[in-house]
Amino acid sequence: MANLATTLPALLTAWEDGTIRVGSSRVLLELVVHQFKQGATAEQIQHGFPSLTLREVYGAVYYYLEHTEDVESYLAGQERQAEEAESATRTLPAATSLQKRLEERHARPFK
Repeated sequence: MANLATTLPALLTAWEDGTIRVGSSRVLLELVVHQFKQGATAEQIQHGFPSLTLREVYGAVYYYLEHTEDVESYLAGQERQAEEAESATRTLPAATSLQKRLEERHARPFK
């Protein structure tokens, strides 16, 4: 009888900045999960992220399905951090000046 592995390693990598990447790529776990939740197949996800192998995509989806609560908690934390960073950026003087110029440009009619 063959000796089959009964556990599989997660094909995920935690980076120093707190993000989780798929395999050895720079693709964020949340990007793969978002595509999966939108109904994309693993093949479609892999096509959109050619640096990933199909095995890595299936591994990320499998991990999400097996650890949905933990991954959703991680995703919520990432969303909070993004909102905080955006909020902090909007209060910087240079950002508000740029934002004002963009709004003025957008308000002008197209020539």
